[in-house]
Amino acid sequence: MKALLQGLAMDLVDAVMALIPRAVPPAAALRSCKIVSHRGEHDNRRVMENTLLAFDNARAAGVWGIECDVRWTRDQVPVICHDASAARVFGRPLLIASLSFRELREQLPAIPSLEEVVARYSGNTHLMLELKCLSPQHLAQQRQTLAAILGKVSAGEDYHVLALDPGLFTLVDFLDPGVLLPVAETNVRTLSELSLQRAYGGLAGHYLLLGEGLRRRHLAAGQHIGTGFPRSRNCLCREINRGVEWVFSNHAVYLQQQVNAMLARHGG
Repeated sequence: MKALLQGLAMDLVDAVMALIPRAVPPAAALRSCKIVSHRGEHDNRRVMENTLLAFDNARAAGVWGIECDVRWTRDQVPVICHDASAARVFGRPLLIASLSFRELREQLPAIPSLEEVVARYSGNTHLMLELKCLSPQHLAQQRQTLAAILGKVSAGEDYHVLALDPGLFTLVDFLDPGVLLPVAETNVRTLSELSLQRAYGGLAGHYLLLGEGLRRRHLAAGQHIGTGFPRSRNCLCREINRGVEWVFSNHAVYLQQQVNAMLARHGG
């Protein structure tokens, strides 16, 4: 019920934002803005979230980045899935952590491994990897596995690591803090202070919660702000005009098309 009410509230906010006219951003700001496809371009009917097809759809449309979620199988293989269970997306009440990777591949072949995603998109699509969980008893193994996979690509250039709970960053404590990005829900001030103290890469959160004063503070510290989840042209223009660099959206292909169209109006 809580999730439903939150969704309805966000729908109302987005509807209002879509009606407020915004100036077309300058060409330089449009070029600097980086659209990130939240779980790939999906509808969870024909194309499921966090699948290679969803990510391919975003990449084919020229979207700069994809956000995806990292969980662990029973045998400690990192895979891409938002929920602990496959019930919501795939209609099968299977717990990811209860299956070996071989079993997961047999029963839910659309769920990719992190290694597959890194190999497929590094160098052509920026990866925003959100850590969803860790296992204290397998922490050393999980850390070693992530170090091996991520060691094949360039931190910051090819990927950043996100987490709602900054405690999960212990999984990647071999990385420079500047590639780590806490994601705020209602705890914006707490995570903002933590990000500044620990010299993280910045802060991500809903566009209404990350205000101008906070944005300027992180910018002054050389950090980034990522906002979600604009889905209209006017809301996108609002974010670009106030200097937001990373825009996360469930409608990334549409927003990328809007950026391209506005750049065309500027003459490319």
